[in-house]
Parts: sequence; C-alpha cells; structure tokens
Amino acid sequence: MKKSTIAIIVVFLILFFDQALKIWIKTHMVLGDEFKITDWFIVHFTENYGMAFGMEFGGSIGKLILSIFRLVAIVAIIWYIVKLVKEKASTGLIISVSMILAGAIGNIIDSAFYGMIFNESYYQVAQFLPHGGGYASFLHGKVVDMLYFPLINEHFPHWVPVWGGEDFEFFRPVFNLADSSITVGVGIILIFQKKFFKE
Repeated sequence: MKKSTIAIIVVFLILFFDQALKIWIKTHMVLGDEFKITDWFIVHFTENYGMAFGMEFGGSIGKLILSIFRLVAIVAIIWYIVKLVKEKASTGLIISVSMILAGAIGNIIDSAFYGMIFNESYYQVAQFLPHGGGYASFLHGKVVDMLYFPLINEHFPHWVPVWGGEDFEFFRPVFNLADSSITVGVGIILIFQKKFFKE
C-alpha cells in the first residue's frame, strides 16, 4: 500500500470516529451530563473555547487567533506529510504526523462549524441545523470534549504544605479523540525519534 494512501486512511478514520462521537454527544446529552463506563472512565459532556484538554486562550479575539493558527498549522502539516511521502520516510513517522493532522482538523471542524450548525447545549440537547441558526459565527464555535479519566481521587495529608487537606485528582482534564490523536502522534515521534530521524 502506498504511504500516501496510508496517511489518507489514518486521517479519515480518526476524523470519522472523532466527529461521530462528538455529534452523538452533542445531539444526545445536555452540557454537564455524564455516564460511567467504569469508576475511572467517564463520558462527561463539556465544551471549551480553546486549546487541547480544556485550556482556554484569550477570549473571543484569542479564539479567532487560535483558529487561524490551527488553519495555518494544518496547511503546514499537510505540506510536511507530502514532503515525507516524497522522501520515502518511515511509515511510522508518516502515520504519527497523520495522527497529529487528523487531531488538528478534528478540533478545527468544531471551532469552524459547530457554532453555525448547532444551538447551545445549556439545559437542552442541541439540535442540528436549528431554526434561527446556531449559537456562534464561523471560527467561534466550541470544541466538544467528553473523555474523562479520574484515575486517582485522594486527599493530600494535612501535613503537606499549601495543599494539606485538599482533594487531589489525577487525571482531571476532559478531552476528545482529536486531542488524544495529537498526543499519541507526538508521543510516538518522541519515543522513536532516533529511528525516524536517523541522520
């Protein structure tokens, strides 16, 4: 199979599952709803205006800047994948960069279009293409997050400075498949960098 075909398949599959899950969450759950898969794996519906893992960046103007940056980054990553394919780079590297691309596209789809095609999820299940339009303009939509892994829920002992007696939770951020794809793609590159970049 051609390496370019592998890259396209990786991007398509990740985007398909990322968007399918987000659309299902958006059209079946109210903001804040959750259900447990296990004690440490919870599907929790939340939305954010910003970066990966629920981080935010500078309000409305920051949101626009971030969205434009994502679009530029997507173009740059596509160019890099084309370059890697032409140079007959390692299949593992091409797959990893394709995962990063798929994650970036997955989240920019939310930012670019969800505000126009869905209404708000506050106190209601969002409608697809609602009468009167969506809740935001182009590039101002919210990113849908749902994967929550509170692996450890404990309390700091009272003798611990600053945080003594407070709750401690790991892993707190709520994220999505696109975030995971970017993280795993970067992680694979870091782990196998000597193999991928022999020179």
